[in-house]
Amino acid sequence: MALFQSGNPTLSQKIFNRTAQDISGEVMTVRGSINKFGFLLFMVIGGAAYTWHLYYSFAQQTMTTFLWIGLIGGLIAAIAISFKPTWSPYLAPAYGLLEGFFLGAISAIFNDAFQAKYPGLIMQAVGLTFGVAIAMFLLYNFRVIKATERFKSVIISATVGIGIFYLISMVLRMFGIDMPFMYDSSALGIGISLFVVAIAALNLILDFDMIERGAEAGAPKYMEWYGAFGLLVTIVWLYIEILKLLSRFANRK
Repeated sequence: MALFQSGNPTLSQKIFNRTAQDISGEVMTVRGSINKFGFLLFMVIGGAAYTWHLYYSFAQQTMTTFLWIGLIGGLIAAIAISFKPTWSPYLAPAYGLLEGFFLGAISAIFNDAFQAKYPGLIMQAVGLTFGVAIAMFLLYNFRVIKATERFKSVIISATVGIGIFYLISMVLRMFGIDMPFMYDSSALGIGISLFVVAIAALNLILDFDMIERGAEAGAPKYMEWYGAFGLLVTIVWLYIEILKLLSRFANRK
């Protein structure tokens, strides 16, 4: 079953290959994954609403604590799910809640920082994220964009390249070496953000393809949670990149 490839590291070929051999009882369905994604999204919204409320209740210290709990806890949960997909029915909801803590806190900070320049920043970022996700789903569903092997190779390579680029930037910053275009509102910085947003959006095509092919291959039922989790990872990445892009535009005003 060498058909499973995705730019999203949580939806890897090896994991689908392995689980397809471990079928007992019900099997994975596309509808099941979408339903579970909706539940995970509800968990994200709940966690985000809590940390957002903390920020505007002048409990910034508590909010900061939850921000770090969400960031670190979400990373740990994601790694655990990636290595043990059988844990996804239990850890995926926890991941959603933890990511909600992180996203709510970051969103509140951005909203406050850009209140004067861009009062609708957060709502526009949320709207664009869902708009792009729906557009990608329709483009995939009607096969306007097909997840061909060439398409997968290009998107996977670009995603890996972005990850390496971000890692190098972080390491250099630890040694006091900054790359201004990573944070400023220059034409180069905005261009880079637009490219990353485009790649994050196109990763959704690969995620939809993986879920559909997993269902066709008869993956076990718990892989619905795993597929929903992988889709959420990409949605979170897309939202963060859109938020960064809009903040760059706001700083040019």
